[in-house]
Amino acid sequence: MVLNKISRRRLMAGSAMATAMVAAPFVRGAYAAGKLSMGFWDHWVPGANAATEKAVRAWAEKEKVEVQIDFITSQGNKLLLTGAAESQAKSGHDILALSTWLPSRYAEMLVSMDDVMADLIRENGKVNPTVEYLGRIKGKWVGVPATVGSQIKGPCSRIDYMKQYAGIDVQAMYPNGAPPKADAWTFDAFLKAAEACHKGGHPFGIGLGTTADNVDTAGAIFHGFGAMLVNEKGDATVKTDAVRQALEFYKKLMAFLPPDVAAWDDASNNKFLVSGQASMIMNPPSAWAVAKRDAPKVAELCWTHGFAAGPKGRFAPFVPYFWSTWNFSKNASAAKSLIRHLSTRDVVESMVVASGGYDLPSFENFTTFKVWQEEGPPKGTLYHYPNPHNHQILSVAGAPAPHGIAERIYTQATQTQMAVRYFRGEPLEKTLAWAESEIEGFMRN
Repeated sequence: MVLNKISRRRLMAGSAMATAMVAAPFVRGAYAAGKLSMGFWDHWVPGANAATEKAVRAWAEKEKVEVQIDFITSQGNKLLLTGAAESQAKSGHDILALSTWLPSRYAEMLVSMDDVMADLIRENGKVNPTVEYLGRIKGKWVGVPATVGSQIKGPCSRIDYMKQYAGIDVQAMYPNGAPPKADAWTFDAFLKAAEACHKGGHPFGIGLGTTADNVDTAGAIFHGFGAMLVNEKGDATVKTDAVRQALEFYKKLMAFLPPDVAAWDDASNNKFLVSGQASMIMNPPSAWAVAKRDAPKVAELCWTHGFAAGPKGRFAPFVPYFWSTWNFSKNASAAKSLIRHLSTRDVVESMVVASGGYDLPSFENFTTFKVWQEEGPPKGTLYHYPNPHNHQILSVAGAPAPHGIAERIYTQATQTQMAVRYFRGEPLEKTLAWAESEIEGFMRN
């Protein structure tokens, strides 16, 4: 088994890299081809890649298949560029990790996973609607939701600050090992808590920049008001009361946030929590994990829990990865077999444990692993992270628009830009007109 991380030189070779990865010669064995190559997301948690490697090695030894693994970093968009190069060259990895919008982008070039998903759903329970929206294109599954890298970006609160300034006991509201008691945790309560913590000198760290963390939070807030910019039919729905309500909410919220949040990137909220300044951020357990390493006294006071409920429901940002196979792969049957193996309960749990609870499987029967109840400090801080009681609707910003439009809404950060423009004094109807013009441009392209 050959294992390596993809290098900068190899990536920069672009299409040449992909073209060089030609199909292996025919050999007799469990499958028509005796080799299988895969490109997985290079995990930021030390040791997490080892769990994936171990699972692949066990499968390979049983099936007598020679495998090559590349762990490809998402930094500098290297994983994204790898997919683009391989799709153009029509040659590359047999299995490639594709983030959020990429299954729809490459849908016509991906092998159907309908048979794999039918089996996995029967064995492991159904997946949430966001996974289906992103991974099942025109009635065909083109990716299997990957455990590695998938995440919910929900609230991580300071237990002490929320209790001292806002009068909210987040541990009582989201108790370890028990269902939430969060009926009163609404957008109104969220705003009051944001104001109280701001007055206490420890504001919420909710960014409004143009990167993913900011966009994911905006998506959940817009969904909470039922505020779509484009509906599932592809019609622009910007100038609606729901969108106006979402922007009014954001205008009130931004008054209680740090003054520079419009310039925040994905590292900003992490740093704000680890520094001890934040009462709450919206993030997977990565920020807490860094605090555990660099600021343990901060980590001991953090609690991950569900998001507040809006008029149309309680939504949480969910960002999945998928494992997909190109239709030009010569090893599709072996690729499907490996993906099935990587989606079995024991393997999935090993990946979750190796990531310290960060990675999230998408199947409903996989939300109660012991690691989330036992991880700490404080013990149980991650119990509600995987949504074990189906307390929230997992969502993605831009949905339910057709994928090509939704991806542009997401990547162009249309929702956060709207909120910032309106907060800075632009008349509401002018902000809506600007967004509608942007949407029309997305539709033309």
